[in-house]
Amino acid sequence: MNANIDFDRIDLDLPAPEKEPDRQYYFIAKCRRLVEDFKRENGRAPAACVFNMGCQMNARDSEKLSGILEQTGYELTQSEDADFVIYNTCTVRENANLKVYGRLGVLKTKKQKNPRMRIALCGCMMQEPQVVEKIRKSYGFVDLIFGTHNIYKFAELLYACLCGGDMVVDIWKDTDRIVENLPVERKYFFKSGVNIMFGCNNFCSYCIVPYVRGRERSREPREILREIERLVDDGVAEVMLLGQNVNSYGRNLDEPVTFAQLLREVEKIPGLARIRFMTSHPKDLSDELIETIANSQKICPHIHLPLQSGSSRILKIMNRHYTKEQYLTLVEKLRAAVPDISLTTDIIVGFPGETEEDFEETLDVVRKARFDSAFTFIYSRRTGTPAASMEDQVPQDVVKDRFDRLLAEVQRIAKETSARFTGQVLPVLVEEINAQDSALVTGRLASNLLVHFPGDASLIGKIVDVELTECKGFYYLGNVR
Repeated sequence: MNANIDFDRIDLDLPAPEKEPDRQYYFIAKCRRLVEDFKRENGRAPAACVFNMGCQMNARDSEKLSGILEQTGYELTQSEDADFVIYNTCTVRENANLKVYGRLGVLKTKKQKNPRMRIALCGCMMQEPQVVEKIRKSYGFVDLIFGTHNIYKFAELLYACLCGGDMVVDIWKDTDRIVENLPVERKYFFKSGVNIMFGCNNFCSYCIVPYVRGRERSREPREILREIERLVDDGVAEVMLLGQNVNSYGRNLDEPVTFAQLLREVEKIPGLARIRFMTSHPKDLSDELIETIANSQKICPHIHLPLQSGSSRILKIMNRHYTKEQYLTLVEKLRAAVPDISLTTDIIVGFPGETEEDFEETLDVVRKARFDSAFTFIYSRRTGTPAASMEDQVPQDVVKDRFDRLLAEVQRIAKETSARFTGQVLPVLVEEINAQDSALVTGRLASNLLVHFPGDASLIGKIVDVELTECKGFYYLGNVR
């Protein structure tokens, strides 16, 4: 994207513009000069590695980081033996933070061998003040730290990092800014995530996201539609609309728009074959949205609808704003409107105060909703959230037993529900050569289930009809028809 920007023609003798994104274009051009100096001194282009460690929104942010690095002249690589390494971090669970600290220990050794190496950290974990303080004290070799609210400033921060010797730290507590039209380097040429909103207003008692992503702010519909039109012109067949809670999209716009209205406009874009979205909060899933999905020819029949707990008592303490009965009613409405819809979910085990009776309520919802798959998590105590200071933290041996029982039930049901398409011929978007067998390709049904079948690289990015001959539990084997 933004191939029409000629960075070499930007006058760097002038002061940096104040207006965005022109200011970032200016700093991309300044970084390009530094990269040219590196090339002359080393006889090669510098290498950059972007590691994404979080959700789909993090992945989209990482594509923006990659796009800016590529425009400055860096060659992108997957190796940590690069001249510039950036970790786009997650902080939803404690083990995500521990993973970052572990990788920093490895990078310290690499930087000792390559003193010109630059190490950067960004993303949700960097929005926690205690994390930044720990990195300042214990990981002084890190060169750049920034958060989620000012990612659009990456070119400017990169320039400061490359020019200076001290750690650059730029963390914002919040923002209402959305900067459009920055470079993006997509991972896939045939599909792409598209941010439609940022932040979250829900403040679930266990969740750190509203504190690190800020309050909800929606992009203007015309900017979203323009981005998708450009993506389609560039060969994209499938888009995934991204937000912490897409169902509340548009409420804070000067002229409010519902998520269903946005979907209907996206569907009108010629050449776009598939529309996905995540994540949907159950409390905001409207009848209008259900009707829009049912009447669509492009919206994939798959909704990720986080349950978190099947106990109405626990849901209230979680601040989720729905009950077990309301959740199951939503499931019934969705299945009535879209009979073959694929439902996936998130479930937390061991939330403070969870009793065996509460856990049995969760199992009851799993059996009644019959999810195609579920992401099951052991409750992770996050400092700064209301749940972290709650009494009645559940003993780990009890949590582990419940987690194992839940996982077994989820997998048993998912294996049964996934097999419902056996024998049908359905369209599959081919994504890659199969990792285990190069004679096969791998793609996805509209329901998001994986399919492996004979093919070659010429099929990647195409939608082909495949007969689903055998269900292997969580994926299908098939043949092109």
